[in-house]
Amino acid sequence: MKHLPADVIARIDRLELEAKQVVEGYLSGRHRSPRHGFAVEFAQHREYAPGDDIRHIDWKVFARTDRYHLKQYEQETNLVAWLVVDASESMKVGTVARPDGTPITKYDAACVLAAAMAHLIVGQTDSAGLVVVTDRPRMMARPSAQPGQVREILRGLGDEPSDAVSSGGKALRDLGSVLGRRGVVFAFGDFLDDAADLVSGLRILRSQKHEIALFQVLDAAEVDFPFRHPTLFRGLEGLPEIATDPLGVRDSYLAEFGKHVAEVEAACRGMEVDYTRVRTDDDLGMVLAAYLQRRKGR
Repeated sequence: MKHLPADVIARIDRLELEAKQVVEGYLSGRHRSPRHGFAVEFAQHREYAPGDDIRHIDWKVFARTDRYHLKQYEQETNLVAWLVVDASESMKVGTVARPDGTPITKYDAACVLAAAMAHLIVGQTDSAGLVVVTDRPRMMARPSAQPGQVREILRGLGDEPSDAVSSGGKALRDLGSVLGRRGVVFAFGDFLDDAADLVSGLRILRSQKHEIALFQVLDAAEVDFPFRHPTLFRGLEGLPEIATDPLGVRDSYLAEFGKHVAEVEAACRGMEVDYTRVRTDDDLGMVLAAYLQRRKGR
């Protein structure tokens, strides 16, 4: 990783540490596969590749052919976990601080959740891939269960969010042509754009038989609107700056914001999409543990 800028390496290292703390502190020994509930019937053989788990070698086939082949199961051949992270400009918002004073942006929280999920998935020898969304979905790590896959996913999350304008709904629609294989899509973003577009994107992915878990990551100040004094709000993703008296608009803002979030949650519920709301001041380990516990109870 010597060719990467020092700040990117530092971000990757911090992200890896925070993700491991989430996994080890709250989820170790408590989770079940994020794909719990799918069939695991034998489907076919494939040739052994370095790094594959030798426990799945079919020794009867080896005796006949003198070549190593692995048993593949329906779960392995048809399903893969796709980690989809919004890296557009709106994800730069961060009003909550770490103990050292550095801000926790929405993108930071989304990356920690995605990285922790990658640790869990790859740790149980399942495949995970990463797609980062800016102005369009970008494949950063193709699905793999190899031991080095988590680090590859961390590298894909190493850059800061871009200045790109993104639509969560359009991104989900475009994902259909990027993903290809049927799988479980874990989507991490703020999803503050048009709810109808989001519904359209979710519907396309569901029609392609993907299972979807949507994590709506919101900054604490977006949810609570704690501002009390005249404030200049900087527009993101093409929106203008607005100078206003927060106390005069607080009630209407909270009403509209709450309405939108409720629409997103209702849309997910209507299409059997797992929905989890996340705040940047949440304990992310508890968030992920609660999500996995819900899956376990199904």
